[in-house]
Amino acid sequence: MKRALGVCYYPEHWPEEMWARDAARMVDAGISLVRIGEFAWSRIEPEPGRYDFDWLDRAIAVLAQAGLSVVLGTPSCTPPRWMLDRFPDMLALDEQGHPRRFGARRHYCFSHIGYRAAAAQMAAVLGERYGSDNRVKAWQIDNEYGCHDTVLSYSPAAQAAFCDWLAKHYRSISALNTAWGNVFWSMEYRDFRDIGLPNLTVTEPNPSHALAFRRFSSDQVVAFHTAQVSALRAYTDAPLIHNYMGRVLDFDHFDVGASLEIASWDSYPIGFLSDRLEADDAQKMRFLQQGDPDMQAFHHDLYRAVGRDGRWWVMEQQPGPVNWAPYNPAPLPGMVRLWTWEAFAHGAEVVSYFRWRQAPFAQEQMHAGLLRPDDAAAPGLAEVQEVAAEIRQMPDVTAPCADVALVFDYASEWTWQTLPQGAGFSYFRLMLDAYRALRRQGLTVNIVPSTVTDLSAYKLVLAPGLATLPPALSQALTQTCAVVGPRSNAVTPELTIPTPMGPALPRLDCTVSRVESLPPGVARHVEGGGAVVHWAERLEGAAQVELRYKDDSPLVMRAGALRYIGGYPDRALWDRIITAAAADAGLELRTLPDGLRITLTQTHRFYFNYAAEPQTIDEITLPPAGVHWEAR
Repeated sequence: MKRALGVCYYPEHWPEEMWARDAARMVDAGISLVRIGEFAWSRIEPEPGRYDFDWLDRAIAVLAQAGLSVVLGTPSCTPPRWMLDRFPDMLALDEQGHPRRFGARRHYCFSHIGYRAAAAQMAAVLGERYGSDNRVKAWQIDNEYGCHDTVLSYSPAAQAAFCDWLAKHYRSISALNTAWGNVFWSMEYRDFRDIGLPNLTVTEPNPSHALAFRRFSSDQVVAFHTAQVSALRAYTDAPLIHNYMGRVLDFDHFDVGASLEIASWDSYPIGFLSDRLEADDAQKMRFLQQGDPDMQAFHHDLYRAVGRDGRWWVMEQQPGPVNWAPYNPAPLPGMVRLWTWEAFAHGAEVVSYFRWRQAPFAQEQMHAGLLRPDDAAAPGLAEVQEVAAEIRQMPDVTAPCADVALVFDYASEWTWQTLPQGAGFSYFRLMLDAYRALRRQGLTVNIVPSTVTDLSAYKLVLAPGLATLPPALSQALTQTCAVVGPRSNAVTPELTIPTPMGPALPRLDCTVSRVESLPPGVARHVEGGGAVVHWAERLEGAAQVELRYKDDSPLVMRAGALRYIGGYPDRALWDRIITAAAADAGLELRTLPDGLRITLTQTHRFYFNYAAEPQTIDEITLPPAGVHWEAR
């Protein structure tokens, strides 16, 4: 598919006489797709059972007449106020039992069967009207599942659904009691209906109970999502999409993506740097107006894995200052262009900007668009026009060409949030640090799910922090050059300590006999350079010791090309481990200038300069926010 640019547009926000002029300006800017409708339930169905499609018909017609294709959203993330009269108990409750009230968005509980059916009915109504309309090229289901911490709900609907889920999953209450170790503290149950939700307990709830609730909650997102997908499938063959978020990991995106043709995500690099990443003040200041050099690429690669056959988009790309982070600086000139080209280099079919015109009202009035509220062009528009001219000169989308895989697992995130054993341990941070270490040395990476059974396409595989290794994955890791750990295969799927204890990897005689979590400022130093932070393990066994702590205890043990790391590496230690593993794998490494990244596709080599100063590599000098590509 040829690369394309899109934009998010809300015709219901603007006088109808502006629509045609807006559409013409979009086309002039090089935009070819427009997402509409995902927040418009109150205008589509102003009263229960009374639909008003006239305005939406006219909006689609105006956009299509200008030459624009439409992505139509189902509006289930913003149920109208009258829906609460119909279902007063549809609101989610937070962990303290307080309702997540009407007055913003995402005010529903995924477990509420009545609202789930109403959302599916709305999807069917839209599908019946527009499903065969060739002006609607794709559909977005809901919007940003999990945004605003909305996956976990402690409502009566969730309570009832959780009991049913447990009964289906465990079949007998004795099996559940055994799996959870409920003999501890006399927590044994006599009936599934006796089991409450894991909140408001005197001290922490049983971690097995809490993890089961997280798995259940993910399944509820999937069930809610599948209801709408099923309703739409009866009316359209157009691709179905969901727009995921950055570092929102409360549900399994692979499970949601299984019913969709295309994955997409909403990329806000500067907002994420301030709001969602652990970094010291110097790092945040260095990339204040650019975003972290690896955060966007990580999610591009993740959602390429989630999308069917690698198909993925950026549904919302930040074009200027956002409004929701603690601080909201403007992008460095050139960064909107860089973010767009980086997405294309990682295989995106579409990059769509949020939004066309900045709203002068409500919660997002300070969120920049491509136009200012007074209709003048915002700075990002010129960069969009520049990209539009450039993509006409480029070949079709090709996937990145990666010799390295990184295994990602949503359940591991839930596991280590449930039982962190230390405030400094984060599965996502560990994964991003491993990804950064690979990219710092010029490597292009594919992210793969933990359900993968064949890794033969890769020269090197990293699998850090995987709470439980499926047997097929464990076996596959022994067939390639692999780096596993820390904290991998440390627990059962029920979050109990297994026998034999981890990592229990085939042909690797290594056991984690003790663990300790380390507070900020404390490190366990390693012979030859580098240190372990956050998390340290004591290893036993007869496997070869490759690296040792300074107290001479093992840190990295190996059998052939399979390595296990018994601690959380700092930057210097990651570099040492990747260098050694890459040498075994026959990979060529190069240390890149700070902030510069390279992505290889099947046809091109792309260079991206996230730094605020020029960077030189391969006799190429890139300016701040510079992008360069060349044929391979």
